[in-house]
Amino acid sequence: MSIAEARGLVKRYPSFELKEASFPISEGRITGFIGRNGAGKTTTIKALLNLIHLDGGEVRYFGKPLIGNENEVKQQIGYSTGTVNWYPRKRIRDITGIVKRFYDTWDEDAYRKYMTLFSLEEDKTPLELSEGMKVKFNLLLALSHRARVLILDEPTSGLDPFSRSELLDIFTDLKHEGVAVFFSTHIISDIEKCADDIVYISNGRIIAALPREDFAAKHSLPGETLEETMLRLEKEAAHA
Repeated sequence: MSIAEARGLVKRYPSFELKEASFPISEGRITGFIGRNGAGKTTTIKALLNLIHLDGGEVRYFGKPLIGNENEVKQQIGYSTGTVNWYPRKRIRDITGIVKRFYDTWDEDAYRKYMTLFSLEEDKTPLELSEGMKVKFNLLLALSHRARVLILDEPTSGLDPFSRSELLDIFTDLKHEGVAVFFSTHIISDIEKCADDIVYISNGRIIAALPREDFAAKHSLPGETLEETMLRLEKEAAHA
């Protein structure tokens, strides 16, 4: 069942256009959002969160338009980018104390669980964290208020292979609890490991929004891996 939906999203910039992007995000499923750098992934994610003004289309969550219901909807969304821009010298404990005030559904038990799982220390500051640990801290905040939808922009960026695998396992656990996970990545092996659905964007246009098996059946040649399929499709698009 679709828990969120992009309907004909249009955003025009002088050198780029998001062209009527439409796709569902399904409850209890992991959706991998793939495309080369500059294809429109971050623009689309910003549109899903009303962080940019659209030139057309709408985003809906739980059957309601995001516009006009933003405060209610965002209580149920977890959002994370691959980077952290918190005050670099504030302690994690203090940053968390500020963030948790914004969420009626903040779950202290979940927060403590992920603090332990991610091996984070509350007395440290973002300035003292490695790039990978900064990513984990950002994800910790997104996972700690019982969100029904996770919108994640390059969440595995900067993580070592072990930490990436650990995070993908967490996504799988969350989907079994009914959470919808939507994440962009350029690491195709992450998609192959955990994604149920694939949304593929190229040059601002959604080329496919399908279950992973259907995507492979439609776009892959016999014996091709998903990564090989993506490389071939991008080469074909460049020469079209």
